[in-house]
Amino acid sequence: MDNYGNYDGMSGGLFAGIGIIGIIFYLAIIVLYIAGLWKMFEKAGKPGWAAIIPIYNMIIIAEIVGKPIWWGVVAALVPCVNIIFSIWLINLLMKSFGKEVPLWTILALFFGIVVFPILGFGDARYIGPTAAEATGGNSFNNLKNDFDNIKDSFDDQNNPQNPTV
Repeated sequence: MDNYGNYDGMSGGLFAGIGIIGIIFYLAIIVLYIAGLWKMFEKAGKPGWAAIIPIYNMIIIAEIVGKPIWWGVVAALVPCVNIIFSIWLINLLMKSFGKEVPLWTILALFFGIVVFPILGFGDARYIGPTAAEATGGNSFNNLKNDFDNIKDSFDDQNNPQNPTV
């Protein structure tokens, strides 16, 4: 007794066709995502082909926003922690392209397939790294510069610019 039904070639062909259409749709989405990321990398002065390589593209994103390389490695490889690091990197990436509004970060998290091509092919400009380390917001990275500035200000008081006054 055959309890599995009477499947003919027509239904098998239908399911195969649906599967092929799904694969084509998936590949189109991936190509759109990679193309947008490629153009974003080029706007930031990085090689566009880096968008194709899975872990390396996160390292490039970390460089674009001004974070150390290990941020990209953690965002790509370390389970659970990578969720937080990726959200943080995407937020900084949006700010690096002049999108300060938190809505852009939320859209990039849920609809990156659309947001990255908009930034890559649109009129968004790369304004530079926005991480605290890159902009001078991290005081530990800038202690030497702060001490040099203090020393220079004392040197300026001892050596006046106009001695005739």
